[in-house]
Amino acid sequence: MSSPRFGVLLANLGTPDAPTAKAVRRYLREFLSDRRVVDLPRWKWWPILNGIVLTTRPRRVAKAYASIWTDEGSPLLAISRRQRAALEEKLREHFGEEIPVALGMDYGNPSIVSAGRELRDAGVKNVLVLPLYPQFSSSTTASIFDQVARALKQCPAHPGLRFVRSYCDHPLYIQALANSVQEHWQQQGQQGHLVMSYHGIPKRYAEQGDPYPNECETTSRLLAEALSLAPHEWTMTYQSRFGREEWLQPYTDETLIKWGKAGSPPAVDIMSPAFAADCLETLEELSEENRENFIHAGGKRYAYIPALNDRDDHLELLTSLVAQHTQGW
Repeated sequence: MSSPRFGVLLANLGTPDAPTAKAVRRYLREFLSDRRVVDLPRWKWWPILNGIVLTTRPRRVAKAYASIWTDEGSPLLAISRRQRAALEEKLREHFGEEIPVALGMDYGNPSIVSAGRELRDAGVKNVLVLPLYPQFSSSTTASIFDQVARALKQCPAHPGLRFVRSYCDHPLYIQALANSVQEHWQQQGQQGHLVMSYHGIPKRYAEQGDPYPNECETTSRLLAEALSLAPHEWTMTYQSRFGREEWLQPYTDETLIKWGKAGSPPAVDIMSPAFAADCLETLEELSEENRENFIHAGGKRYAYIPALNDRDDHLELLTSLVAQHTQGW
């Protein structure tokens, strides 16, 4: 039996194993110990992480996870598994042969290491790493690269390796986003002010050269053009800031509260193009917490537009990315 032409390592951020303080603490320790995520000197960060963050935050975060947990477990993991299976089927149709796809998370389970072993056991000699981060950031995409490099240290023979750096302006990505918005408006019967909310990073990272805000702006501009939106009909914001340091602005929560108090715009449709799969930051923070912020402040209507998840047009995009980046294999 011949070996597969190549395999795909589908990667995302990760999730706790359970919505409990213990599981969340374990996950946060791994996540917040990554220098890509928090680049403070270790002598300064360790006392904060172990003495404050990991003693106070896990219980609160576990409660938030519990509010979105499903019978399949974490929404991010359940959706990622569906994406993996659907992409494998799409690749079979496209290439006319079996192309193994393994799922690996930057933090938590299944790990990047376990995904690599799965591909190795399938006889894969060439691997395409596809991080599900449309916009590149040193705190996300680059961390996946680091994890892959560490995993390769355990390999007696390295596979051929390629990476998808980002796809913030890919036509199929923009079209899939536009389709999701248009379908939402058709179902709602009305159109609210469109907010494109991206996961934030410290402003300092961008000042040091991280291209993330530029890539977010590119996505937003192209999506607005695809939807034929005038400048006053959409807004780009950043969410999920952590700590006291200044992050990229405008902040999603503060913007929504300001609008609610002002009474304009009265209706908001919000989405997060930075997330390829719904997770805590979208299902709890955007769909629940920020809805309360806006409505409590005086806003009239608030609707969350889901991430692309396992939509067929999203899978067509991922298939196209694989085909583009594996030419010659």
